[in-house]
Amino acid sequence: MSGAVEWIALGAASVTAVLVGVHRNRPARVGPWLLLAGALTSLAVGDVCYALGETTSADLSYAIMFPLLALCLLQLTRGGAVLVDRARLIDLLACACSVLLVVWVFVLGGTGDIGAISAADVLGDLLLIAVAARLTVTAWRNWSALLLLAGALGLLAADLTYPLSPGPLAETGYTILYVTWGAAALHPSMARLTAPYPAHPTPWRSRWAALLAVSVATPPVVLLVEAVTTGVTDGVVIAAASMITVVLTFTRLADSLSQHSAALTRERGLREASAALVAAADLPAVNEAVRAAVHQLLPDGVRGITFATDDRQLALAAPPVVDDRRFAPGATEPRPDSIVPGHRERSWWLPHPATADGEATLVCPLWLEPLAVARPSGGALVLTGARELLGPTRDTLEVLAGQAALALDRISLVDAVGRRDSDLYLRAVIRNTADAMLVIDSDQHIRYASPAVRRLVGVAELAPLATLHDLVHPDDREQVRQALRAEGDGVVFCALLRPDHTQVFVEATYRDLREDRLVQGFVVTMRDVTDGHEPGERLPRLDHVGDLPARVNRRSAQHKFRY
Repeated sequence: MSGAVEWIALGAASVTAVLVGVHRNRPARVGPWLLLAGALTSLAVGDVCYALGETTSADLSYAIMFPLLALCLLQLTRGGAVLVDRARLIDLLACACSVLLVVWVFVLGGTGDIGAISAADVLGDLLLIAVAARLTVTAWRNWSALLLLAGALGLLAADLTYPLSPGPLAETGYTILYVTWGAAALHPSMARLTAPYPAHPTPWRSRWAALLAVSVATPPVVLLVEAVTTGVTDGVVIAAASMITVVLTFTRLADSLSQHSAALTRERGLREASAALVAAADLPAVNEAVRAAVHQLLPDGVRGITFATDDRQLALAAPPVVDDRRFAPGATEPRPDSIVPGHRERSWWLPHPATADGEATLVCPLWLEPLAVARPSGGALVLTGARELLGPTRDTLEVLAGQAALALDRISLVDAVGRRDSDLYLRAVIRNTADAMLVIDSDQHIRYASPAVRRLVGVAELAPLATLHDLVHPDDREQVRQALRAEGDGVVFCALLRPDHTQVFVEATYRDLREDRLVQGFVVTMRDVTDGHEPGERLPRLDHVGDLPARVNRRSAQHKFRY
């Protein structure tokens, strides 16, 4: 009875530790850890029944434990977790299962005391150790993976020693299993074992397919050899090995079909997005194409989409600048491999509070793909959704952001060429006209000035980066700046300052064409209202006399009462 109480306490403590670790660490997928808790519960029930002498119930509980562990391992090694591509692992597990079957039936089976050891248990333990070891190697310095491996080794040691020498010392391996697997769930590194990562499937190799085929064919061949020679004495072991290899083969086939389907979906989505982005003629069309592509690539995984064409539209943390070291999935430190000089990441995760549904925010900056540089104005595609779905498609989303950057750059270049052609046309048409005309940007940089403007301000050529601010008298600059900040067309009176410090009073009529695709700025027409010109041009329009500067009003009054 005391032994049963000890197993109840160990099992309850281990299962509780797993559940507490899942609640505290919030892994991306809780399924594998709940299956692990179920396997520990089944093992504890089997140990309690065995201590009470109920061997039939104990064997049933042990038999239930291994399928739960198998499902747990399948979930831990599912695509997008720390083992991004588990195809080679499945091939090696199937091969190891077949080799162990041959060794057990033809070398170790029925030889003295070794025959008391359960071949099915040892076979399952070895497969469990193989998967745990692969997790440990892949997850660089992950304590949860190391603890899972230690528990699997303890289970194998107990299954080997207890049938040969039953006793408390032989049961130490089971105690190690309960303690280490509970501690593995409590350690914070357990969340990284199910964290999503972009899939990088290995290319198909015929030798691996041949190895898998031989592994599947081995159990029937062993059964045939036993039936022909000495009779079937290891039917249970052969059946267990055959079931394991068949399950592994179907898992391998399902993974291949899933990867192929996902690749076709990504390829089709990017192809349609590329066609839509090539046909896009303005920013709203690019925005619509990007959003449609994201919804096609992630129909259920995105809760928020922000497509910003300028960094000023974003309020995000600066992108991390890191050395390009090869990190192991789930690792906190880089492997000691080659290091490339630091550069900005192609995408990164924003710091996000842990949530039960694993929500995360992915930022993909708008990079120009062929040049591998960011756009001058920046911008980014920001996606918020389930990290489990965003992670495997991260590479695809980076490519989509690069295509959107190319489309935006193409539209900008087309607009720039259109504005240049428009300016050249305007220059050719009004080269000899007496009208003083300016085309300025929203920041008052002069893109084009007619010859009359140069004559008006008394210079042969304007400076290459001249602004309207440079031409206007200092007393009138704020007035002109406020007028151009307002929406719509208008008239402003100001004085232009010549190089000889004389002034020219002008009536500037401006048109707000910033929304016009070919202009994107202001068109300013100036009329000289300084005394000494033609009588009809000496005075400005009377309805705007109140808007004139004070010195202009004084000159107008002097002119009016001169006779």
